Amino acid sequence: MIEGATTHDAADRAAPGGRRPRIALAHDWLCGYRGGEAVVERLALLIESMGNPAWLYVMFDDGGRLSPTIDRWRERGLVRPSWLDLVPLGSGALRRWLLPFYPSAVESLSRRLLADHAKEPIDLLISSSSAAIKGLRPPPGVPHLCYCHSPARYVWSRRDDYGGRGLTGRLRALGLRAYGGRFKRWDRDTASTVNRFVANSSHTASQIRECFGVEASVVHPPVRTAYFKPDSSVPREDFWLVVSALEPYKRVDLAIDAARAAGARLVIAGDGSQRAILERHAGPTIEFRGRIPDAELRDLYRRASVLLFPQVEDFGIVAAEALACGLPIAARAQGGAFDIVQDGITGALFTDPTPTALTDAARRAAPLAGDPCRTAATRFSESAFDESMEREIRSILRPTPASAR
Repeated sequence: MIEGATTHDAADRAAPGGRRPRIALAHDWLCGYRGGEAVVERLALLIESMGNPAWLYVMFDDGGRLSPTIDRWRERGLVRPSWLDLVPLGSGALRRWLLPFYPSAVESLSRRLLADHAKEPIDLLISSSSAAIKGLRPPPGVPHLCYCHSPARYVWSRRDDYGGRGLTGRLRALGLRAYGGRFKRWDRDTASTVNRFVANSSHTASQIRECFGVEASVVHPPVRTAYFKPDSSVPREDFWLVVSALEPYKRVDLAIDAARAAGARLVIAGDGSQRAILERHAGPTIEFRGRIPDAELRDLYRRASVLLFPQVEDFGIVAAEALACGLPIAARAQGGAFDIVQDGITGALFTDPTPTALTDAARRAAPLAGDPCRTAATRFSESAFDESMEREIRSILRPTPASAR
């Protein structure tokens, strides 16, 4: 546990000479704060609590402020970006277009890690991966623990959803078809660099098994349930809510179609490459808020009647945040939603990705707002994540002797 609850004895004994273990961290990129970065923030805090931080390896770093611990690691010079970070707009508009170069970037980081290790040895590498960084090769004898948000969705499972509308979407889809097979082969081969996979959901664990042929334990991502909580003085209002990046695979278009068909008021919080197209597609009952601060987001969770969750997600931190505020979910019956939404208790699941099915789910879910949603969300608290990941880290730092298995 963080904040004084962790004792260092077991971790100290895991490193030679009784010293605190040095642990390196890796993440695909530092280009905005979303669910993956929330995980990295908690992992960095755990590393500081259990041992000594080595470095944080990333393919891209846009330099923007993210979170207290990540920013502190930057200030200490611990962040190691790859050569791709030097490409103009590489950490911005061009990042997704540079997929063919990800393996080369990860290989260069592997060489950097090996050189850093030769100067200051590390005891463990932890990667947080949804794209390519799980392919980072640890130095000989150093175990690699990968917290996997998903095998790269745009080549393995949701390639068609990453196309999107317009010329840009068609070009993106063409590029994925042309290079996807080669990336898959590299991604599968480099799974052997990982000693242990931890998945963010049961769905992701099944994807890891299917894509890489290995088993993974499940530790749900950390959700700020102490911040996102109900307020009995705030009444529910008659509007639907979407909180999402405005990207093709998020299926915000389906939420818009459902709201238009039902004549329902829909508030959309979030931004992304598809915003202009979605705004042209929306009707008068649909409001785009863009990116909003946490206080405004929490207020929307507290006032909305239902959160629409039309996409297939690996987990879905937004859905867990909404539940923590007592807000029920109308969710697609696929992916990580099965770990979050209990049909008829904390929301409603729908199978067919049609406006009619989503509208029906929204109407079934809305009356379920309240305490059962909040209670269900406590399973995903930051403290629950810390406890589970601490066990995973201690176990790989100090493996069980063969004679005791």
